[in-house]
Amino acid sequence: MSETKAKDRRARPDLDLVSRAPKVLLHEHLDGGLRPRTILELAELEGYGELPEKDPKKLADWFAAGAARGSLPLYLEGFRHTIALLQTASALERVAHEFVEDMARDHVVYAEVRFAPHFHTAGGLGLDGVMSAVLRGLERGRSDFGVDVGLIVCGMRNLSPMLSFQMAELAVAHRTRGCVGFDLAGEEAGHPAKHHIEAFQLVKRMNFSITIHAGESFGPESIWQALQHCGAHRIGHGTRLIEDMVVYSGKVVSLGGLAQYVLDHRIPIEICLSSNVHTGAARSLEEHPFPRYLEKGFRVTLNTDNRLMSRTSMTQECMLAVEHYGCTLDQLEKLAINGMKSAFAHHDERLRVIFQKIKPGYAALRAECG
Repeated sequence: MSETKAKDRRARPDLDLVSRAPKVLLHEHLDGGLRPRTILELAELEGYGELPEKDPKKLADWFAAGAARGSLPLYLEGFRHTIALLQTASALERVAHEFVEDMARDHVVYAEVRFAPHFHTAGGLGLDGVMSAVLRGLERGRSDFGVDVGLIVCGMRNLSPMLSFQMAELAVAHRTRGCVGFDLAGEEAGHPAKHHIEAFQLVKRMNFSITIHAGESFGPESIWQALQHCGAHRIGHGTRLIEDMVVYSGKVVSLGGLAQYVLDHRIPIEICLSSNVHTGAARSLEEHPFPRYLEKGFRVTLNTDNRLMSRTSMTQECMLAVEHYGCTLDQLEKLAINGMKSAFAHHDERLRVIFQKIKPGYAALRAECG
């Protein structure tokens, strides 16, 4: 390879290079990442007859088309099928194990996956049984595929604060088995995070980790509340933080108080490019605030959110960053390191993954480019 071509490949990495690059995933929902074939097989096993398609490709097309309608409530409609099929211990364990296998195939070296356990008790499983099944699947996956993984428990904004408190207790109770944090998900408008304050107070008292969906379908006030009322360590999505910045000719020229706080305190933002467009959090990739955040030095991470619904992968999300925002191989490495620095794994594990997997992996890719 000529020196010019090598520099070009580093400046604009191709799909082969990106697919083999080490990646970190912090924001993915377990019930939004099932394989279409697995959905069909689980439906047959459980006698579930409400799926709209019986062919894996057509089913994948149906989920993707249903999600890409520019609305978070519409985006979430497909989950009624996946949740309905995840009501047994065997199904939950299988899907968790397949999640880790999918991560390994995508060269993800560390991944966190989240879910709301109370959605999976309709078949008679108790909450501890739900958690045990998912954690068994993740641990088997870690052993089989060598990917470091963590589980995050979600409360739901639109449900009872007491249920969120129960989910927080559940998360903390399973911290020694692989649960690494607590999240609050669901529609933001009309459902303030501070209504669930007791759950967050418990998590903070127990020295545990918090991420909150905020700034996806509601403005900067939602992000401020997640940070200052609820003590979030990371922000899920955060697309509307851009509303606390002055942008002129495509460049951020000044920051409001909240944006400056997020920047100064290195608060991680879990960006999900495809999903943000599909839910209407961003009107298009061209208008997505990701490149402005990156330019100003915010600690941004790239994520998939729901691989089934958004028909994506970490490789595809990274390719969007390359093709639409000009991200270089060095910037993709920075995004992976941002993700690992922001992970809810212990400090020594974060360092191990950075120095034993991410940095050597990117060094090898750069050497390959000449």
